[in-house]
Amino acid sequence: MTSVTERLQQVKAHIHRANSSFAPGVHSVTLLAVSKTQPASAVREAAAAGQRAFGENYVQEALDKMASLADLRSQIEWHLIGPLQSNKTRAVAEAFDWVHSVDRLKIAQRLSEQRPAGLPPLNVCLQVNVSGEASKSGVAPDALPALAHAVAALPNLRLRGLMSIPEPVNGLDAQRAPHRALRALFDRLNADGLALDTLSMGMSADLDAAVAEGATIVRVGTAIFGARA
Repeated sequence: MTSVTERLQQVKAHIHRANSSFAPGVHSVTLLAVSKTQPASAVREAAAAGQRAFGENYVQEALDKMASLADLRSQIEWHLIGPLQSNKTRAVAEAFDWVHSVDRLKIAQRLSEQRPAGLPPLNVCLQVNVSGEASKSGVAPDALPALAHAVAALPNLRLRGLMSIPEPVNGLDAQRAPHRALRALFDRLNADGLALDTLSMGMSADLDAAVAEGATIVRVGTAIFGARA
């Protein structure tokens, strides 16, 4: 049975191959290890193998994990990638380094107000519903520019870019289409004067497609940690 360390190296090698094949020299791709439902011990092993960024979906579970790994706080970057409810914003503003799933101004305003003064600005991405799925979180593409400019103006936040979770499809070309759409929105916002640098898109199944379309962060969980509990 392969270890977390071995699987982590395999995923990093995959990302490197995809970047070399589709976008050589264009940009670097950061691996976000999705550690939701995984024990703190698995995060500790991945951190010991050099992994820095970890993604969590559930706030309370993440806070418990952070407490167990408090000795590694200076080495770990915690990213919230799941939906965020208003009653959880204070805990997130106080504990996380990144939030990828902002899709309403109210949530961004609360995060800004509740970010402690002694911490650096909270890095945020806006989640965009590029596939138009009724069941998916995310701002609609046509409402994105107004939200992006409003969030960028808030103190204590740093608007870094966009995130999406497209509808699963098969085939590289089909997978590339929603990522291409997100990249176009990203480019348009930068042309409008926003200094965005992050495209959080792509998971295990569509990693190659996401890298090909310019992902700067890919979110991989099972391929690193094994099946979820």
